[in-house]
Amino acid sequence: MLIRSTWTLTVSEPMTLPRSYGLELVKQLHHKLGLEIGGDIIPDTSFSTIRGRCWGAGDFITFQPEEFYRLTFSGLQEKSSKAIASLDLSDGLEFLGTKFSVGDRQDQIASYEQLYTTLVANEPEPIREFQLQFTTPTAFAQQSIKLPLPVPGLMFRSWLKSWNNFAPIYLGGGELIGYLANAIAIKRHRISTQLFRIGKDSATGFVGEVTLKALYKTDPLLANVANLLVQYAQFSGTGIKTRLGMGQTQTD
Repeated sequence: MLIRSTWTLTVSEPMTLPRSYGLELVKQLHHKLGLEIGGDIIPDTSFSTIRGRCWGAGDFITFQPEEFYRLTFSGLQEKSSKAIASLDLSDGLEFLGTKFSVGDRQDQIASYEQLYTTLVANEPEPIREFQLQFTTPTAFAQQSIKLPLPVPGLMFRSWLKSWNNFAPIYLGGGELIGYLANAIAIKRHRISTQLFRIGKDSATGFVGEVTLKALYKTDPLLANVANLLVQYAQFSGTGIKTRLGMGQTQTD
């Protein structure tokens, strides 16, 4: 089971939080869910922090009552997905001295088998362009360096690693990544870098829009596998620290 749940949040008066609030919020939500945090190499959840227009001053940001905010939480396996599905935030979200009212909730629910059957096994007409939006800072680990660039091979490696860890259907390994890295290119992008605070640490990632394109001679089956992984990115996120709020990914 896969789930991607998004809540609409509002505040009744200006609320100020440290820019590093995300770590405390994700810990609180995992506690509500009865899930451990940080015990596995590949996270079984992804998290967005609170997205929307806010005002920054130094190490703090302020949320305003005339704005609507979004919080997204995704589960990548049965236990975490069921826990998120049953998460009740109707009484609001309180942490670090602030309170957010919680409005509507939207759930996107799927399964690994459903995605694979629909997008690959049924042999649909291949999609040759993939439009992605990275709504929270996204980066990739390159030894001791964090790379804030949308390199196609690194994106597919991130998605495939998560898919193979949780899905009952193995897609392939290094050979598949090598093929996709040479077959899928960036057609255009509109990105910028943004600092992301994680407790006392920070990381620089990119946010914005990226369009990928399958080259003309790309095998139709592997173009469909690429599309499968792009669609899966909405649940898994992209790159490093997706459990803590980085790498939130949307597709059109």
